[in-house]
Amino acid sequence: MSQADSAMPATTKPNKLQRIVSKCYQLPQALQAFALTTVFGRVIKFAGTAGVEVLELKGTRSVLRLKNRKKAQNHIGSVHAAATGLLAESATGFLVGIHLPDSKLPLLKQMQVDYIKRSTGDLTAVASLTAEQIAAMHNDEKGEVTVAVTITDSVGVEPVHAKMTWAWIPKKR
Repeated sequence: MSQADSAMPATTKPNKLQRIVSKCYQLPQALQAFALTTVFGRVIKFAGTAGVEVLELKGTRSVLRLKNRKKAQNHIGSVHAAATGLLAESATGFLVGIHLPDSKLPLLKQMQVDYIKRSTGDLTAVASLTAEQIAAMHNDEKGEVTVAVTITDSVGVEPVHAKMTWAWIPKKR
């Protein structure tokens, strides 16, 4: 991943998570999403158990998917509300995670998930950060960002409106 691709300030050193993600992107393209999904599924066990897939994680954007499988379904056969929240949290949290310096600890401060209508099939979440948000993560000892995430289903409908507020604090040494 190049400096331009990562959307990090030019003087910033990649964090541990970003170095792992960069190694995944060095693999052949057909293996990249599998490698990213495997890494995150092992680190964030709940996301791995639910089957969250990482399709893209670079620059200012992440794209994750949750297939409508039995283990993630509700009683009416669509993706469960809690699994949908997990997808939104994962899309935003993984994106914050690749930008936050190793000296800082990310904490989910607030989840806003508004369920608008029943979803059909698989769900895809796209989260994005601005350059200003990324700069704040690098420059401010403590802070927070509200990360937009768009969730669409298999027929292109946006059944959920969500945003997550992530805070960070210095890690205890």
